[in-house]
Amino acid sequence: MHTVIEDYIALQDESVQPRLREIYAAIKSVLPDAMEKISWQMPTFWQGQNLIHFAPAKNHIGIYPGGEAVSVFADKLTEYKTSKGTIQLPNSKPLPLELIKEIATWCGETNSKKR
Repeated sequence: MHTVIEDYIALQDESVQPRLREIYAAIKSVLPDAMEKISWQMPTFWQGQNLIHFAPAKNHIGIYPGGEAVSVFADKLTEYKTSKGTIQLPNSKPLPLELIKEIATWCGETNSKKR
């Protein structure tokens, strides 16, 4: 059975699908109990609230963990373009999968405490 996120990835440009699948697997591995849905037209992991989104753009994949997460991980994000709540992972660089897992774990733990 396909998930809504797998269906979303299948509709994206073939050149970026492997990277999207890697990000999806990394986040899913640390947030296995989060509901998967499409929110704001992006794959989203949700648990009482949106935890983290990701989506492709022309030259990068955006990860959207929220402004607080970007601030907390700022020292590990110096080689990436960031803005409030957004991390841009250039298609020309290897994906920082361990960092993505770390951020997703933080999002799950932090946001579950707020409820």
